[in-house]
Amino acid sequence: MSLSFFEQVYEVVKLIPEGRVTSYGAIAKYLGSGQSARMVGWAMNASHTLPDVPAHRVVNRNGLLSGKMHFSSPTAMQEALEAEGIQVVDDQIQGFKSVFWDPMEELM
Repeated sequence: MSLSFFEQVYEVVKLIPEGRVTSYGAIAKYLGSGQSARMVGWAMNASHTLPDVPAHRVVNRNGLLSGKMHFSSPTAMQEALEAEGIQVVDDQIQGFKSVFWDPMEELM
């Protein structure tokens, strides 16, 4: 049985190392659906009931916490990232390029 697109997204997100982040678009590209970043976002929005999917590690292409409103509180996403050593200022990951995890480079 093949996995649904959402399940494929979750499998990739589970592989993001602690202290690293990736983008919706990078996941979409890795899954062969480069134009489906929005669908990855929808998958992330639906993942908050899944305890083993670290959704806080997925941000937009500029390192902004664009999905923060889907967490249990307005600051939960930032707090989870900061607990892993990622600095966030005004919803923007600092040093984004240095903590960015690209599944195309890491998993291929």
